[in-house]
Amino acid sequence: MADVMLRPIRRLLVANRGEIARRIFRTAHRMGIETVAVYADGDAQAPFVLEADRAVALGGRTPAETYLDVGKVIDACVRSGADAVHPGYGFLSENAAFAQAVIDRGLTWVGPPPDAIRRIGDKLAAKRLVRHIAVPTLDAFEVGADDDGAAAAQRIGYPVLIKASAGGGGRGMRIVTSPADLPAALEGARREALSAFGDGTVFLERWLAVSRHVEIQILGDRHGNVVHLFERECSIQRRHQKIVEEAPSPAVDAGLRARMTDAALSVARTIGYHSAGTVEFLVSGQEFFFLEVNTRLQVEHPVTEAITGLDLVREQLRIAEGEPLGYGQDDVRMHGHAIEVRLCAENPAQSFLPTPGTVAVWTPAAGDGLRFDAGIESGTEIAIEFDAMIAKVIAHAPTRREAAMRLARALEATRIQGIVHNRDYLVSILRSPEFLAGDTTTDFIGRVTLATQRATPAQALDLAMVAAALHARAQRRATATVQATIPAGFRNSVMPAQRTRYRVAGKDHVVQYRSARDGSVHVQVDDRACHAVVHAADADGIDLAVDGQRARLRVTCVDDRRLVHGPDGDLELVELPRLPSAARAGFRGGLQAPMPGKVLTLSVAAGEAVARGQTLLVLEAMKMEHRITAPADGTVRAVRVAVGDQVANGALLIELEETKATKEP
Repeated sequence: MADVMLRPIRRLLVANRGEIARRIFRTAHRMGIETVAVYADGDAQAPFVLEADRAVALGGRTPAETYLDVGKVIDACVRSGADAVHPGYGFLSENAAFAQAVIDRGLTWVGPPPDAIRRIGDKLAAKRLVRHIAVPTLDAFEVGADDDGAAAAQRIGYPVLIKASAGGGGRGMRIVTSPADLPAALEGARREALSAFGDGTVFLERWLAVSRHVEIQILGDRHGNVVHLFERECSIQRRHQKIVEEAPSPAVDAGLRARMTDAALSVARTIGYHSAGTVEFLVSGQEFFFLEVNTRLQVEHPVTEAITGLDLVREQLRIAEGEPLGYGQDDVRMHGHAIEVRLCAENPAQSFLPTPGTVAVWTPAAGDGLRFDAGIESGTEIAIEFDAMIAKVIAHAPTRREAAMRLARALEATRIQGIVHNRDYLVSILRSPEFLAGDTTTDFIGRVTLATQRATPAQALDLAMVAAALHARAQRRATATVQATIPAGFRNSVMPAQRTRYRVAGKDHVVQYRSARDGSVHVQVDDRACHAVVHAADADGIDLAVDGQRARLRVTCVDDRRLVHGPDGDLELVELPRLPSAARAGFRGGLQAPMPGKVLTLSVAAGEAVARGQTLLVLEAMKMEHRITAPADGTVRAVRVAVGDQVANGALLIELEETKATKEP
């Protein structure tokens, strides 16, 4: 192999956003490398932009207008004086043309050679290549833009899986169980793949309903050295996107590990791979089938870093500069077990529907063996244009059970308020008997019924309401401009108790309180009496004892919401006005937007009869498509939107008059 010239990186542009941009910046700064961020209009005040040494506006709001625009990103490299580009994951990270454009500009590309991306980054090309080196694969056939896919599906046999050839992360994926559903599924998959990756090529593949998703991390340098860093299991998925990942896999023994890692290294050597990459397999018992190669850093790379002690971004940067790995396969060891979860702005109780909005409060838990890779801070907006991930939370411990318990408790102790998220569901997974037993096949979410929200004990709810009421009283006293020296609650005569009303999870509650002469407070929550002592209160929260049990609770006010965090986690109380307002009559027969989004397709018109379950329109939000279907048989009375409209959460989309059931005589 020809000598490789060492080319130190001085200024690194990260062609990405959010948590992965921040994570790459951290390592670059530790290595003494200056950093450059690029950003969409909506990301102008995002933490990753503010943490970079320099930042360049791309101009535009959507992925296609910004992070997927090769010309704009290359121009940002030139304008910022960057001498290297790291693509992160997603967006242009597996785009060979982008990698070549970076190299043609004389810049250092932090990734594999463009030729390797072309040969193996295309999932169909990868399958053809690995068959020649005796790696088992599943049958797959490309479906062209003018092909209805019926013949290919018939050859494979239903159910089939539609996949995007140019990317991953669940975008462009659909399971199809019958020929009637295939045309619409293909159309949606192509559209979603084009939006996410700039390439609408899709293919059909055999679908294994029960299997495990296991991947091998590989690392190669430009001197011909290549090693594996063991496996990760990523079987727990919703919408074909991973939400729980771990290393090592609880189902992979030494023999299976040896065969899979040999296969992965064979693939890497065949294409002359360098940089970090991942070879993905489906595993069923002791059998495994090649899925794809991700020619980039993976979202779940922190679990591999935890068990090996290697910083994969540092290794990528060293390799790009021309340095050899400096170690061999025998030098890489596994230590303990690591688990990662993806904390997302989504509602598990409503089929994981995205829930964009503003994170009012973000305070990660502290503790040994914990890591938070977050793209947010308090006040960050989770925008509809990009995916729903808020943060990755990782725990490392000597054993798998300890890692699961450590991670579950860290999630419970983390304060994240202001938006709906999947934290409680993740905790339910980690504490479930099935997860702890390693029963984590790809059908886990459909097979295992778990609580989507944490049940709040009555005592914890009472404590939160008492804390909110007395914290508000303390804040009023602290900001008083008249008679500020008088103790809170002081009265020179017998007066009625002060009252505050809260709504929690749709139920109204009343808190009444009256100060005693010794400074304590007599409190009644609904029909339950208690005795409270306030030890301290400030703008952030209150330290109080209720019936002798002392706790420190954080309280944040956002409009009429009281965001409380205590020993039992997060609670949101809505303070009701002292004087009732006239309630608005609800609209009957209206289909409303379940989240902000863009109307992609509209399948009905006014006056048209529709059947229950029929797709009426498709909304796009957070790079995923969501079908709005008819809740019952009926007739479309009016259509209030058009294709291309951007709609707000709760916007009226379609007026539907339900067909009245005919009573039998």
